[in-house]
Amino acid sequence: MNFTSDNSDGAAPEIIEAMAAANKGVLGSYGTDPLAARVEERLAEIFETDLRVFLVTTGTAANALALASVSPPWGTVFCHREAHIAEDECGAPEFFGGGLSLRHLPGRHARIDPDALVEAIAECGARGVHQTQPAALSLTNLTERGALYRPDRIAVLTATARTGGCAVHMDGTRFANAVMAGGESPADLSWRAGVDILCLGATKNGALAAEAVIYFDPARQAAAISSFEFRRKRGGHLVSKGRLLSAQMDAWLRDDFWLDRAARSNTMGQRLAAGLREIADVEIENDPAANMIFARLPLAMHRRLRAAGAAYYLEPASQTEDGDGISVGIRLVCAPSTTEEDVDAFLDLCSDLQPAYA
Repeated sequence: MNFTSDNSDGAAPEIIEAMAAANKGVLGSYGTDPLAARVEERLAEIFETDLRVFLVTTGTAANALALASVSPPWGTVFCHREAHIAEDECGAPEFFGGGLSLRHLPGRHARIDPDALVEAIAECGARGVHQTQPAALSLTNLTERGALYRPDRIAVLTATARTGGCAVHMDGTRFANAVMAGGESPADLSWRAGVDILCLGATKNGALAAEAVIYFDPARQAAAISSFEFRRKRGGHLVSKGRLLSAQMDAWLRDDFWLDRAARSNTMGQRLAAGLREIADVEIENDPAANMIFARLPLAMHRRLRAAGAAYYLEPASQTEDGDGISVGIRLVCAPSTTEEDVDAFLDLCSDLQPAYA
């Protein structure tokens, strides 16, 4: 019963096998291998458009380098206050961006409030050289609270960003889950809705360490692409044996493997959410579209789950295991390896305590 993170899963055997196969023989280094070209071709098919693709090993590197490529050091990147770039990347965007600033915006379920974005862009840069200037909007899909951005909602925000002279970046560490949760195409959730750069994450969904930074409309983004290439090398993220990254991404994308795994995670997440809704004194605090659930449990229930070996993160993390004496907030994430038995065992443990709260 491990619901800590989809990061807790090991790499899929299919990914390891693909890396072993690619490891044989002699191939070009630094992303000049044939597999890299095949990955770019495959992604162009999936997203139904021309694009450029660059592979890195971590989501933090992908986000930070991508944002640095479209923002000067005096630029502002607008993001939700709970975004990964704001809360979990140790200042990497600011570091790789030479001092760019993040403007944290509100919004329920970690989706940016459109009016807040309009106001923030209007305020930013109003005093010329005395202020940082609007540079980029960063969205996350799925959001850090497990919610889904649908194309119409993305389009509203990207239109505001365009009016304010901002490029649009999307943190897609769980983009596959978003595709399967909403039923929209990858193109509709990205460039057709106004996204310029997508950081497509594979690591949480089966890869060993592989993330794709995708630039849509490469002719228009030539300057940003050139900037990214130099920044990736200078930042130490251009991998010599790039074929081992390409092999991961190639196997991950083959025959909808990436979507099938996300579908499994989402199915278990929805099973867990449905079960929790039926249990007295359990409150679901987010809008769980896919595989992430934020809930509040009675303290005694939390202790019972912990004693039985259930693993999950406290949310917020600043809580102690004793909570506030009444209840605790937790985050539950289902991975591709999560089984019905895992989910049902967790729900049974919660249900066993129900009489105590009747």
